[in-house]
Amino acid sequence: MNLDDWRSRINDLDNQILRLLNQRAEAVLQVGDLKRRQGAPIYAPEREAEIFRRLTTTNSGPLTAEAIGAIWREVLSASRALESPMTIAYFGPQATFTHQAALRRFGAAVDYRPTRTIDEVFDDVVRERADFGVVPVENSTEGAVNVTLDLLIDANVVICGELRLNISQQLLSRAGELAEIKRVLSHPQGLAQCRRWLAEHLPNVATEQALSTAAAAELASADPTVAAIASDLAGELYRVPILRANIEDNPNNSTRFLVVGRHPSGPTARDKTSILFAMRNEPGTLYRILEPLARLGINLTKIESRPAKQRPWEYVIFVDVEGHRDTPQVASALSEIGERTLFLKVLGSYPAG
Repeated sequence: MNLDDWRSRINDLDNQILRLLNQRAEAVLQVGDLKRRQGAPIYAPEREAEIFRRLTTTNSGPLTAEAIGAIWREVLSASRALESPMTIAYFGPQATFTHQAALRRFGAAVDYRPTRTIDEVFDDVVRERADFGVVPVENSTEGAVNVTLDLLIDANVVICGELRLNISQQLLSRAGELAEIKRVLSHPQGLAQCRRWLAEHLPNVATEQALSTAAAAELASADPTVAAIASDLAGELYRVPILRANIEDNPNNSTRFLVVGRHPSGPTARDKTSILFAMRNEPGTLYRILEPLARLGINLTKIESRPAKQRPWEYVIFVDVEGHRDTPQVASALSEIGERTLFLKVLGSYPAG
């Protein structure tokens, strides 16, 4: 076959794919109608996780699992839009890493609502200005995002998803050389993730905190003596060149994000459950509370403490475990933990990222 033959073959395949996608869309419309009549939520994280897992497991190539995920993310995004419009709040503005995480989870066919603070994301979800919110909760280099943990204590939302995003920080500036830079701006996490690089390459340059990495890029776009630590997407959006690429101190730098909403997720083949509890300040208390997890063979994947705001020198403990709260083992463990704590809140069970 010559080049024209192969192009003709590709055209035929494209037509078949288009026809099948529209048949899928017709089925989605029927599903959406049934969901509305039953009062079921449009977005079902457990169903989408099942689709991704099935497709990547049965995929025989040459497309990679990442490519399959990217393609079906947009297929699912367009399908959800057919069922009902969806609004996603995220810690903005555009081109923050949280924005990138939201795009990776929900695709392009939704309405995105940037907020100035993480607090506003929670408020938008609670007040139903947004269907879901995306917030950072943990960085592999700098640890927990404490404002997110504090908001989870009282907010009337549930965690219904998580994802991890590899974080690559760029030094963005209209300056021609490093010597021309007078100030470096970024979100506190961005500055912290590049601390050693800044000390080595810009030791005498002042660093300043910005509301977000994207806000720093916007400021750098207006002043050639200012550099921003932000994503390449922020550089593209605000038209600020990359002066130095990949300046993060840890090449394995990643951030975990949570999807918060108003409806719980159903079980899948691989889930995680997040809880928080308060306990008495007595020897052995934490061991007694967590003992059911070990006895029932439930893996604990994270534990974090935060000060209890209303009770000085007392703490709230955040714990992530493997499994869904509706499965017998996890349900039994949570029941025992609830009996041994002063207060227990199940933050949500959701497909593991």
